[in-house]
Amino acid sequence: MEIWKNVQKHLPDWLLNNIGANKADNAAPEDDTPPQSSGDTHLQLATESLRQLLDDTRIPDDVRESLRNDYTQVRGMLDKLEHGHVHIAVFGRVSVGKSSLLNALLGQPVFSVSVLHGETRSVNMQQWQEYSDNGIFLIDTPGINEIDGESREKMAHEVANRADLVLFVVDGDLTDVEFQALKTVTGSHRPTLLIVNKADRYTEKEQQQLRSILRTRTQGMIAPENLIFTTAQASRQTIIYVDEHGEEIEGIRERPINISALKTRLWDIIEAEGKTLAALNASLFAGHLSKEVGQRILAIKRELGGKTIRLYCLGKGIAVALNPIPVADLLAAAVIDASMIIHLSKLYGLPISRNEASDLIRTILGQMLLLAGTVWAVHLVSAALKLGTGGISTVLTGAAQGAVAWYSTLVVGRVAEEWLANGKSWGEVGPKLTVERILESLDRDSVLTEAREEIITYLHKTVKNPQS
Repeated sequence: MEIWKNVQKHLPDWLLNNIGANKADNAAPEDDTPPQSSGDTHLQLATESLRQLLDDTRIPDDVRESLRNDYTQVRGMLDKLEHGHVHIAVFGRVSVGKSSLLNALLGQPVFSVSVLHGETRSVNMQQWQEYSDNGIFLIDTPGINEIDGESREKMAHEVANRADLVLFVVDGDLTDVEFQALKTVTGSHRPTLLIVNKADRYTEKEQQQLRSILRTRTQGMIAPENLIFTTAQASRQTIIYVDEHGEEIEGIRERPINISALKTRLWDIIEAEGKTLAALNASLFAGHLSKEVGQRILAIKRELGGKTIRLYCLGKGIAVALNPIPVADLLAAAVIDASMIIHLSKLYGLPISRNEASDLIRTILGQMLLLAGTVWAVHLVSAALKLGTGGISTVLTGAAQGAVAWYSTLVVGRVAEEWLANGKSWGEVGPKLTVERILESLDRDSVLTEAREEIITYLHKTVKNPQS
């Protein structure tokens, strides 16, 4: 349960809720059927979650199409879960011995090993037959620092983020490139082992020093038991030693493959948490995809919301510009703003009553009075001018007042959208900061100018000019 506990806090809420419910169900079975193991439970929950994600009919077709590759990966993950497979990927710089390490685990030269820089050009996967269940697959990836290899580096990152367990391979102290890559991999909450390969190049004392340095540098990222030294390729070293007569003699020392510590650690993890690893990986990806889907849907809603707000801005601006009675202006403004908010609430799937809409408007306008009082001063002045003038002056002052009404509805609509997008809540920032952010994001003079011109264009088409 060690890995599951360490990353559980990063799982989406829906999965944690399902886990809690499932544990409660398993705690007191009604028949003699033994309760599921934690691994089986996690696997079942992840499988159900992926199926729900694939079968969710509420997701618009265009959103599903834009995430086609992600949904393809979900189907692949679902198939992997149903067959009980676990994927282990190597990750690291060019020439640290990633392919050699996998070959050593397999016991045969399956993965390409070459003296050429960056020999691994694509992702390669092989089944680890030595493990009894035959459900473990080892994945080789391109080096993260290949010249002109940005696409291969991106591929390596993606594979590491989809793997159930990552073997991050180095051959000494971490370079800056390696350290940043390690932060990326561990930051995705993938269980990770840090493998120091080519350990035969170091004396026992040097290995102890290097282990101490790496433990310090990776504290909080790599657990001490997941820092492992290996020698993936056998080598021969020329040595000089002194014989019993005091003469120097040249000899050969064999350096055998040594991956026993890595095998032991891998088997321990797979035996204890293999099913949980697969479930965790799928759950993290499902959570990520759910977030992506949510963001795409929210973007669509914001686009439609923007068009809706603009229609109400135009409607309110023209209504206010055409109405010669200031008090009636204010009443019309309140009705139009309330209707807009109700319209937006339906768009966001959070319908509200007219009373709720009115309360929201009062809150927003109250903050606007504090933050942009001059706008309302202009509103009142233009209203007074409209009462005392006629003809073209009425058109101009009406358009000015209508532009201010347009602006106020734009602010109300944008703020209401934020409130709805946040689940009918102001969140931690509160209404004042939300209104302030919206006001700061708008160029008031540009909005007023654009609104005034559009209203005047409309008025010239509908209002007869007595001087013409």
